[in-house]
Amino acid sequence: MGPIRVLVADDEPLMAAGVRAVLESAADLEVVAVVADGAAAVEAAGRLDPDVALLDVRMPVLGGLDAMAGVRAARPGVAIVVLTSFGDEPNVLRALREGAAGFVLKSCAPEELLRAVRAAHAGDAYLSPPVTRHLLGLVGADGVAAAERRRAASGRLAALSPREADVLRLVAEGLSNADIGARLRMSEPSIKTYVSRLLTKLDCANRVQAALLYRDSR
Repeated sequence: MGPIRVLVADDEPLMAAGVRAVLESAADLEVVAVVADGAAAVEAAGRLDPDVALLDVRMPVLGGLDAMAGVRAARPGVAIVVLTSFGDEPNVLRALREGAAGFVLKSCAPEELLRAVRAAHAGDAYLSPPVTRHLLGLVGADGVAAAERRRAASGRLAALSPREADVLRLVAEGLSNADIGARLRMSEPSIKTYVSRLLTKLDCANRVQAALLYRDSR
């Protein structure tokens, strides 16, 4: 297996250069392109076949959130991590609902950025710790819309078997496959199979999207 191929989209030259330098410091990562807007990210995704796309929320021409669908259409299976700053939490919540593998703050430590990319590529999720609790606190906080989401989410979760529902509940708590296996007294490969199956049933791109769907149903 070769290095993880990463596409970076950020319109701030200094930030983009810093992100590139951090990623290229890791032997298991390869930056395939750095672009300055979402439209260029869509084009590059189709041409360069990245494994992970790092998309800034705010960019000219096409912002990161609006570019997500195009990037995923151009490169099915790409994992998307959103780059954001404090104050962007509602936008990030939208991104996670639409299938982003997670988000990192632009002020994060280099090691955190590397963890986020690796986790996304592995099919896991990464939420930047300083804002995770605040972000999840936004789920269900908007009255009528929240009630509508609750009904819709509950309907989708009804398709799960009791064991799949147990696994999803623990995914929503942030547990790894190994931790879920220990909690349910099942092997890690079995948990991985259950997670894959429930993601398919729920039409979710990753664990974060499934966890938010679960939280919507509460």
